[in-house]
Order: sequence, then structure tokens, then C-alpha cells
Amino acid sequence: MLELLSPAGSPESVVAAVQNGADAIYLGLNDYMNARQGAKNFTREEYLETVRYCRQRGCKVYVTLNTLVSDRELETAAEAGRFLSESGADAVLVQDLGVARVLRETCPDLPLHASTQMSIHNLAGVMAAAQLGMKRVVLARELSRREIRFIAERSPIELEIFVHGALCFCHSGQCYLSSLIGRRSGNRGMCAQPCRMKYSMGRHLNSYPMSLRDNCLVEHLAEIEEMGVRCVKIEGRMKRPEYTAIVTGIYSKAIREGAAPTRHDLDTLELAFSREGFTDGYFTGIKENMYGVRLDTDGTDTRNLFNAVRRGYSGPEERRVPVDFQIAVRQGEKTALGVSDDDGNRVVVFGPEPQIAEFNALTQEAVSNQLYKTGGTVYRCRNVNGIIENGLFHSAGTINALRRKALAELNEKRAQPPKRRSFKMPPPLSPVLRPERTEINVQVRTAAQLTKELAETEPDRLYVPLTLFSETERMIRLFQEKGIPVVAVLPRIITDPEVETVMELLRRVYATGVTEAAAGNLGHIALARAAGMGVRGDFGLNLFNSQCLEVLRQADLLSVAASFELRLSQVRDLVKSVPTELVVYGRLPCMVTDQDLLTQADMREPGMLSDRMGMLFPVVREFGDRNVIYNSHKLFLGDKLEDLKACGLWGMRLLFTTESPRECVQVVQSYKGFSGFQPNGMTRGLYYRGVE
Repeated sequence: MLELLSPAGSPESVVAAVQNGADAIYLGLNDYMNARQGAKNFTREEYLETVRYCRQRGCKVYVTLNTLVSDRELETAAEAGRFLSESGADAVLVQDLGVARVLRETCPDLPLHASTQMSIHNLAGVMAAAQLGMKRVVLARELSRREIRFIAERSPIELEIFVHGALCFCHSGQCYLSSLIGRRSGNRGMCAQPCRMKYSMGRHLNSYPMSLRDNCLVEHLAEIEEMGVRCVKIEGRMKRPEYTAIVTGIYSKAIREGAAPTRHDLDTLELAFSREGFTDGYFTGIKENMYGVRLDTDGTDTRNLFNAVRRGYSGPEERRVPVDFQIAVRQGEKTALGVSDDDGNRVVVFGPEPQIAEFNALTQEAVSNQLYKTGGTVYRCRNVNGIIENGLFHSAGTINALRRKALAELNEKRAQPPKRRSFKMPPPLSPVLRPERTEINVQVRTAAQLTKELAETEPDRLYVPLTLFSETERMIRLFQEKGIPVVAVLPRIITDPEVETVMELLRRVYATGVTEAAAGNLGHIALARAAGMGVRGDFGLNLFNSQCLEVLRQADLLSVAASFELRLSQVRDLVKSVPTELVVYGRLPCMVTDQDLLTQADMREPGMLSDRMGMLFPVVREFGDRNVIYNSHKLFLGDKLEDLKACGLWGMRLLFTTESPRECVQVVQSYKGFSGFQPNGMTRGLYYRGVE
């Protein structure tokens, strides 16, 4: 049966989820990094009480440590892992590869789940996560039923998918819009949700072109279970406990009964929270009409619904654990009462010796009647058996006292965390030698940017989108003839139906003498290697700390691009066990989305998305008809070369997007010190101000 995983943004939400049928909950702690820092989250004391409460009722507890972590925060992450492991967390969700490595070293018995923030969207990504020690992967929300089934039929580890709640406009883990415009990083748990704001684009003026309806797959649960998915997840740690209770209850009933939801169920879900209805567009592959906004946040009908629901989960215990009693009443012996559950827990308690009955001797029926009285506890008596010798007597109070004692001890036994190992942080890493010089590498987006003049600037390396090679082969040869290595840049998103197309392109490119590829996703490394390519790590891997660098070194990457959400001081302090590159020029990508904004706005590329301040964000089409939204300002550090050189970089990458061929040449000359060119509307990015 599917595991139902519910959100717990507060202790009250824990009760709401558990009492309404959640098999597991997920939560974050106040003093540790998680992807919903805006939720109430839990103190350590609240968390420990939550684990106890859930373990007694047979509900698992998963804890989110699914944000990017800096070098200075890694010790905190290790301490968090040890605490969570020793206290009985059933699993921890992680995004950061460095955090995953630290947790495997410090608390190896603690199960790790790959968060959706890891951007895993194909079988190769799942296989890579399994090799890293993950026990479960939370797949990207954008996958269709066909894509999920393909992965589920071949996955060596458990799969989890989101079935209800908010949809991000961008692939999780690849959104930088909130950080670039306001320093609040979604990868650090501080997303300001700029996609829910008004924008104008083409024929859509002052509207909400990036606000998606909430996901709702309650009508597809039987199919999801049949596919082989292990767990279905409800989004909503920032929502009210009543919302958690309602959604959990309806999904739990649908899973238990194996029946489609009623019209009343669907109406109730919409009343609890919706954005002009729901969507199953990604799952079904029908992506039209997926947009909506929140119209009424506190209507009378919703308040009445929430009040009724609150009374339900605040009342008597609804979550009852079945137990079996075994009793032995023998003359001359202390009476023994055992109780056992389905998880293998068993306790035995002893009471006084029975008396010789003068009138009402004990019977099996009388004892059973007393043992079945488990009201007010989390237990439900299922069976009573044992031995009761004839002619003996115990008072009802004695049997009741034995029952209470047995259940109290079972309570304590169920609440005990498993025994797990705990170790210190792994020893400090040894850096490689600092490079003698820093390469200046260029990346183009269009065929027009590949010119003879650009080749004559003699960049150290040329990055070209894989999909661009077929129309630029002649111009690329100009660079190769000058001895400039060429790197094929893989799309950041490659679903399994698209893999063969990508592999064919890689084989063609390899035949032209291009032997390296840049992969910005864990799953794409294996694809490039299968084509015989050496692999360079791209910025989509979200390299944020030295332990992540070590993971990528062990994956034999030739180089890795550090996250552009780091400050330069943090880049400088990375222990560079792999040659490290940094994007130092260009419009940084804010989002990659499966939504086709250009078609919806009836615009040619580059389209322009305008925010309420009049800032223009270029929108271009990428592989698979996905759209990429780029920043309104161009990152420029051509006058900060000394700061960059102090970072110990192997390479500086100039990222060309909407630049004219002439401007591309001017930028390279500027970074080589041959001109003082600076673009209009430039920004220093996050390299000096950092992110929250």
C-alpha cells in the first residue's frame, strides 16, 4: 500500500496529520537548514515530543535538511544528523551532495532521501542517487505518468512523488529568481515566491503568467500505486493544521479504501485551499490551463470547515494501534500479562497471585471484557488469549491495573529510538595545487554569436549547447583549428523519453572531435560518459561547499562550476579538490520551466517578461520546448579581476545569452584587459552581497 506522507509545519499539524491517517510526516527544525524556513518549524523539545508521539502511533518522521550548506555550516549539519539519528528520525531529506557525504560519514545508519531540490527527473539520476547511498528519491513534480512508470519499473530504490499542493513554476533546485532579485534563495529555504506576483508578457498584461494551480492527483492514486511508487507526498508545511487534516484525511481514505474520491471530497479539497481549482497537468501531460491564483483566503465556508475539522482532531484518539494480549492465571504463581503489536514489540508484566474463588471465578470472557477496555489510549485490543485455571479470582481492578501497566510499558518500548552508530566529522580535505593561471572560457547560446572575431579573441575554452552543434559545425571548426577545446553543454532537464535524442546528438558531436560535455545534473553525468565524453560539472549541480567538491572529485569530473549564489569569499575558501570554475559574466538563468511562456504570450524569442518595476527578463526556448528565464541585468566583474584571481579559480566563464556578436567580442576583450568595455544595466550578482 502507498505510504502517505503529510506536512507538519507545527506541533498542531503533527496531531492533525497523524489523527487523519498519515503514515509519515515531514518537518523542519528551527535551528537547522530546511527548504521551508518560513514555516513555524520545531524546537528541539517539540521535535523530540513529536518523535515520541509518532512512534507510539506507528507514524514515521522524516526531517528536512534539504538546503545548500556553506563550509562553515557543515559542522552544524553533521551535529544535526547525529542528533536526528540518535533521536529516532526515520529518514532525512537532503539536497546538498556535501551534506549527504557528511551524514554518511557521521551517522551511517540514518536513512537519506534525495529531496526534490536535487532535481532528479530521469532514471540515470535515480541510479546516481542510489550510488550515493540514498534510500529514496523524491522525483521532480514535472514528470508525467509515462516518465514516472518508466523509472519505477527500473529503480533500485524507493520513489516518492508529490500528489497534492503548490507547484513551483521552475524545476526545484534550479530556481534562482528569488535570490537574484531579492537575495532570498529558494535553495537556502528562503524563497519569496516571486512567481506568484504580477508580470506582463506579450498579450498578457499585468497578469500572473507564472502562478500555477495546486497539484491534485487524488483521482490517480490507484494508478500511482500500481506503477510501483512507494510514497505519495502532500505539500504544505506553511499551511494551517486544518488544511493538513483535511487533505490527509481525504487522501488516506482514498488509499485505504482503494476508491475514487467523491464529489464532496473534491469540493472539500478545493474549499480548504486552491488557486482557481486544481491541476493534474504534469501527470497527465496535458499542460494547458494549469494557471490560477488564490482568490479567497478566509471565506466563511472555509472558516466553518476548519472549525469543524479542528474539533475532530483535537478530540478523542483516532489513531489506534492494534495489539494482542496474552494472560496466564495459575494458582500459586504471579499473574502474567503480555501485550504485543505488529511491529514485533512485546512486553510482559506481572501482578499478584490469584485468590481461590469463593463465588465468581475468573472466566475468559470476564478477563477479555476488561482487557478490551483500552479507551483513552492509543491502542485497540484485537485478541485476548492465554491460560486461566479454573476456580481462581482477581478483581476487575487488578486486571485493569495490569492492562494499564502493560500498555504503559509498551508505550515506552515503541517510543525508543533504534540504536545507531555516530562518528565525528570526516578529516579536513587536502586542496589541489592552485592553478598557475585562470582560464577565460566563453559559452554561447546562439549560432550568430559564433564568429571568426570571437575565435580570434582566443578564449581558453568554448562551451556550446549540445542542440546548437548541427547548425554551427563549420564555425566550431574555426575554434578547434586554433587549438581551443570545445565543450558540449547538456540541457539541464533531460527526461527519459528524451535520452535517446540526447545520446544521438552526443555521438554525432563526439565524431567531430568534441570529447567533453558539461552536465548540470547528477543524472546527466552517466549519459555523457556513455557517449565516451569527459565530464565537466555545470552550475546546475549547485556546488556550495568543499564536501560537495569532494563528491564530484570522486565522480571523476574534470572541473566543476561553483554556485553563483556563493559570495566570492566563500568561493575563495573552498577546498578545491577539483578544478573550479565560476560564471563571472552574463545574464544568469533565473528559471528553467516546462511551461511554454513564449507560445502562451504569442512571442518570438527572446520574449520579455516585465515585472511591476519595469525590469525586463528575457525568455528563450530550450531543449524540449522548455523555457529559460534570464536575469534582467548582466553580471559583470571585468573590473574585479584581482578579486576573482584571489579565489584560486581554474576558470572564469563568460555566459553569452542575448548579446550581439560584437558585444561578445567586446566582453572577452574586457576580461582579457584589452578594453574598458562595460555593459549597460550590469550587476555584481550575489558575489559580494550573498544570499539569505
